[in-house]
Amino acid sequence: MPIIQLETLIKARQEIVFDLARSIDFQSKAVTKSSEKAVAGRTSGLIRLDETVTYQGKHLGVKQSLTTKVTEFDRPHFFVDEMVQGAFKSFRHEHYFYSTSKGIFMKDAFIFEAPLGILGLMANKLFLKDYMTNFLKGRNRTLKEYAESGKWKKILEDRY
Repeated sequence: MPIIQLETLIKARQEIVFDLARSIDFQSKAVTKSSEKAVAGRTSGLIRLDETVTYQGKHLGVKQSLTTKVTEFDRPHFFVDEMVQGAFKSFRHEHYFYSTSKGIFMKDAFIFEAPLGILGLMANKLFLKDYMTNFLKGRNRTLKEYAESGKWKKILEDRY
C-alpha cells in the first residue's frame, strides 16, 4: 500500500492548527479545485471521535462521494480518519501535531489502497499517488495560510 508522508511547519497555536485540520467548513474552502461539499453526517463545524462526514466532489474528472469516520482522537495532538465508503479500496489518514520552538509541525501519513487489483496498482504508479500528494500539499498550504494570517478566525470564530 502506498504511503504519503508530509510535514508542514506552521507558526500558530497548536489548538488552532488542530481544529482547522478537523474543520468541515475549512475543508470546503481548502479544496476548491475539487468543489468538495459535505453532504451527510457532520456537515459543518468540528468533526469529533466516531463521527462521519460524506463529501461529494470532482476528482480526476469524475464526480465522487467519500465517507470517512474519525476513529482515533487526542486533541490537540493526533486524530485519524478512515474511509468508510468511497472510490478507494481503503485509506487511513493520520494527522499528527507537534509543538517545537520553530512552530507546530503538522505531519500527515496517508495510507491508501486503490481498488481494481492490478489496475489499481498501475494507477498508483502512473498517477494516483502523485495526485493525492498534490491534493494534500495544496490543502496543507491553505491550512498554513489560514493559521498564520488570522483567516482561521472566520472558520473557528465560535471556538476562540
